[in-house]
Order: sequence, then C-alpha cells, then structure tokens
Amino acid sequence: MLVEDMRYALDPIIFAKECLKFIPDHWQADVLRANDKQMILNCSRQVGKSSTAAIKASHCGLFYPSSLILLVSPSLRQSSELFRKVSDFIKMVPVKPKMVEDNKLSMRLENGSRIVSLPGNEENIRGYSKASLIIEDEASRVSDDLYRAIRPMLAVGGGQLILLSTPFGKRGHFYEVWQNSHGWYKVSIPATECSRITPEFLEQERNSLGEWWFQQEYLCKFVENEDQIFNHDEIMEAIDYEIEPLSLF
Repeated sequence: MLVEDMRYALDPIIFAKECLKFIPDHWQADVLRANDKQMILNCSRQVGKSSTAAIKASHCGLFYPSSLILLVSPSLRQSSELFRKVSDFIKMVPVKPKMVEDNKLSMRLENGSRIVSLPGNEENIRGYSKASLIIEDEASRVSDDLYRAIRPMLAVGGGQLILLSTPFGKRGHFYEVWQNSHGWYKVSIPATECSRITPEFLEQERNSLGEWWFQQEYLCKFVENEDQIFNHDEIMEAIDYEIEPLSLF
C-alpha cells in the first residue's frame, strides 16, 4: 500500500501533511519522528496530544506489517474515542487499506496489523503480547494496576509505550514517571504555548475553574489534592528507608 511513494513510510511528517492534511506543531513533529521506547506527554487540554498519538498509531499500523497497537484509557468509552480518531485517519489515506476486521473496538488490516481499543480494567486486558505500540491516554487517571498489567506486553518485540495526559495531583504512575523516571522522552506543552488557544480563553477558564484545576488542565502542573492534609513532599521527607518494617508474625 502506497508503494508508489515510500516517503510516507519513511517520514511520518510527510504522511501527516500529505495524506491526513494535518500540519503538526514543532513539538508534534518531534514526537511523530521520535523512536524512543518510552515517551510521556504532559500536555494541556486541546493542544493536540491525542491527534498526535492517533497519527503515530495509524502510521505504525499502515507501514509496519503485523503490528499490534493497543489503545488504553481509564474507560472503554475513552479508548474508543482514540480508536475512532485512528480509524478516521486511516480512512483518509489515498489508497484505502483492505480491512480483514473492522468494528467499533478493533480493526485488522490486510497487512496483518491490528489496532485494539482496550477497557480500563487490568483483569480484562491480559493475554496480549508482542505489542508494537501501546498508547495510554488520560494516563493520570489510569490505575497503577492497569499500567503494571500492560508493561509486560512490551517484553518481547521491543515495542513503544506512550503515556499522554494532563496531570491529576502528585500521585500515580504518570506523576512518578514524569517526576522521577529516567530514560523517557518527555514533552510538556502548556496551553500558553499553543497558538490556537487564546489568552482571553485561558483567563476565562482560570476564573471559571479555579486555580487548582486550571494549573493542571492548562499549565501542566502537578499540584496537591485540595482535600489533602499533608502535601506529597512532606510525606516523602518523613519516610526513613533505613528503619526495618515491623513484622506481625
């Protein structure tokens, strides 16, 4: 498919611009070309992180035969939305790929690639292996158990894992990866760096949402929970790892 122009296969930016009529921002272009095995996108609402991830999924499925691409979100409805974006992009390519399977939750292309939308429950996603690409959308709301369940799916095959989200407090794997993990490709795009979002709109949102929500939803800040008695830093400073835990037996 598209063998007449291998530029699309070799460069996802050309693929996005010419096939999908999508003109990426500079940071989106960097993400589309990045081959890092672990990526985390800490981005404001409405800057285009889900569209960027959907293009990566589309490109992988179309040009890397027999790829397994998994879309994970806190709920099946949310992962189905990301799946719909991927499906819409694939339908835009000049030469439509033949579908062996095509429904609301998954598709299988003629080249053997599969794209699957998964529920937000770790008990119901086990069984997949050799994933080429796993995209975890709204990762700050995805349970840590689900995150731990999907990581082994990358053990064989050397696939790519992408976490994308706005922050949701100083907790969970999204926060821990962003704050403490090394070896990750990290991107932070607040709304103030997106030309499509006006200062007037942001000021209106700040007044409507309040500072706690605004800092997270639009400025990519990890802030304490409003009802939290002790902040995260105080709790971490109080831990002494040299003290042996008490045994109950």
